[in-house]
Formats: sequence, C-alpha cells, structure tokens
Amino acid sequence: MSKAPTTTVGAHRNSDTPHVVVGVGGGIAAYKTCSLIRSFTESGHIVRVVPTESALEFVGRATFEALSGNPVHTGVFEDVPQVPHVRLGQEADLVVIAPATADLLARAAQGRADDLLTATLLTARCPIVFAPAMHTEMWEHPATVANVATLRERGATVIEPASGRLTGSDTGAGRLPEPEEIFGIATLLLERADALPRDLEGKRILVSAGGTREPLDPVRFLGNRSSGKQGYALARLAVQRGADVTLISGITAGLALPAAVDVVHVQTAEQMRAAVEKHSTAADAVVMSAAVADFRPDSVATTKIKKGADEPNSISLTKNDDILAGLVQSRRNGDLPAGIAIVGFAAETGDANGDVLTHARAKLKRKGCDLLVVNAVGEGKAFEVDSNDGWLLSADGTETALEHGSKALMASRVLDALTPLLGR
Repeated sequence: MSKAPTTTVGAHRNSDTPHVVVGVGGGIAAYKTCSLIRSFTESGHIVRVVPTESALEFVGRATFEALSGNPVHTGVFEDVPQVPHVRLGQEADLVVIAPATADLLARAAQGRADDLLTATLLTARCPIVFAPAMHTEMWEHPATVANVATLRERGATVIEPASGRLTGSDTGAGRLPEPEEIFGIATLLLERADALPRDLEGKRILVSAGGTREPLDPVRFLGNRSSGKQGYALARLAVQRGADVTLISGITAGLALPAAVDVVHVQTAEQMRAAVEKHSTAADAVVMSAAVADFRPDSVATTKIKKGADEPNSISLTKNDDILAGLVQSRRNGDLPAGIAIVGFAAETGDANGDVLTHARAKLKRKGCDLLVVNAVGEGKAFEVDSNDGWLLSADGTETALEHGSKALMASRVLDALTPLLGR
C-alpha cells in the first residue's frame, strides 16, 4: 500500500497535548461537527478548525472559534507569517474531516491545495480520517468510489457513512455518522498509532452485544449490567475494516446504532439464541460479546406479583441454552461451515477455586471456541464503563494481555487476532 512520505511530526510543537485539526466540508451536516469539536476539546485535545469557504455558509466562523478556542481561517493567505498551510499539518497528531463532501474527497484524492484545508492535508503525516456525507447517488458514483479507494490506498481512513434521512425527503446511504462514532474511531487511531486496515473486505461478521432480560412478571425481569458498548465497538470497527456486519443487539445503555450495520433487536436469551442461529449460517465469523443470562424464571406471571400473603418465598429458575457452546457443536456437526471462526467473551471474577485466568482457561476448554476474550469484572471494571482490558486466550494455547484502553482499542485488538483465522 503506497502512503505519503514521512516527516517529523510535531516539529514546531510546544506541548505534548494531542493536536487535532478538524476540517469541515460544505454540507448541511456541518452542524453536527460542532458536537465533534466539543468532544475533542472537552477530552483535552488542542483543536484547530479549518472549514472550507462553503462550510461557513452552514456554520459561522464565530461558532467554530468559540468551540475550539482558536482562530479560524480558510485561505492560505490568512495569517501568512505563521505559514498555516504548512504548520497546521506538521503539528497535527490527527486530522478529521467531517463532513467530507464529494467535492472535498475529490480534491483530496487529486492532491489539490487550493484552500487551507486541502493544503493542510498535503502536509499532514499523521492519521487522517474522512467522514463522508452526501446523497446516496453521489456516494455510489464511480468517481466517488474511485476517490475513496485512492485515499484508502494512501493510508487514510474513510469511514463508511450511515443510512437514513438525508437532505429534504431523501433517505439512503450517505448520512454523516453520529459525532460520537466519528470521535471514537478518530481517537482510536491515536491509541493504535496506525490506520485502520481494510482487511475484512468480503467477510461477513456476526456480532452479539448487550445484555438480556428474562421476564418474571409484566414489571420485573432478571438482567445484568452489560451496556453493550464493547459489542457495538466491535461491530462498528468491523464495518470500518470492510466487513459486512450483522449485529444482534440485546438491551443496551441507549447506544446509537453503528453506521452501515444491519441490526437485529432481541430481549431474551431465547430470542438471542434464535437470532444467532439464524444469521450464523451465512457468517465467516461469530463474535459473541453479549452478556446472555444463564438462567430464566420457570414461569412468567401474567400479572404483577404483589407483596403480601401470596408473594413467593423463592423463584425457581431454568438454565438457558449455552449459545456459544451450541455454535461450536453446530460447527462440529457440519451445520455451520467448517471454517467459521467463533469468538467468545468471558466476564470473570476470582474465588476460592482460582483466579480469573484459571476460570477462563477452563471455560475456553469447555466451550471449544477459537478465541476467548476475558475481562475481570467488578466495581468500575468491564461493565458500564468506556474502557476495558483483559486477556485474549486462543485455542492453540496462546495467551495475550490486552492493555487498558478504550473499548474501541479492545475491539481493534480482538479483530487483529480474528482476521488470520478467517478463510482457513
């Protein structure tokens, strides 16, 4: 893959704080970029906003200056003594273009330098992220397809757009992903220190995420603390690495749906099992990151269980089917393709019988999956937080520590390990 030549990053910098350039193209989605800028500034990044002239038709210069705390220019002849058309790119640790219009993608692919933003792109030697936004016909046009391919070949990350409501009454692919999704992918590149590979093109990945709810009566249920963040991060990054992704989503903490992902919503463990069985037959890999309830009530009351003389002293439970073990058994039986890769997740605590890894090794042997991602759970760990760490256990006996970082970083490391297993 050909990439731009390297140069010294941060040569003129006076701070170790990450420097982010946010480029803004001239599209109606420019208003969403305001939330993206705020996410960067509130997380401690130094932000310079570089809009195109047409972007200022949608959002004013004063807004960008107020949100970033820095002056905003569009042309190469503004603030000439500081040489911004060179300096901004040289100092950047990350460049994010949102929205990236069809015109801006074309000019970037051609290596144009006819405004401050495109000149900055030519001098940047850091990760560059384009978040496209345009009408479906423009996104699917052969010229845009070729421009996106060119930018990716040069090492840039071009995010897959979302599908949904566009300008006017039109709907379809080309909608700008939500700012939180762009922010997550962009900051991941700072953690990884390299571009996202397109190593999953042509692969079909099934991901389960979130928790399940097992009803007890019309009001109450048995559930767990899973937020779904780890599974959503896996689905999101698999798409950005080129995969065709189906997400079986249980109960989550109100997460925005990942862009360009087919989502199937379920609530109970039985619904999760049925959906996974249905969609796994066409998958190259299944990643079971959902927190599926091990048990469900024997019976579900049709009316609310009241306090008083009729209240139960105990609740009788029935064991739910083990979805992960069932997948492995289906592969052995020939009901699934022999080459399908199966990844499990294990949330563990240590006890008198062993530590987290002791239990995880036993679980890997019991389940028979190819990879097992292990998280030590507890207060402020794994569940309901934005960061994660743990271990990656392989069926061949390899054990890899997963360093603490964002759940997006964890997802990227899991996909790094999964990719070599595909097409065996």
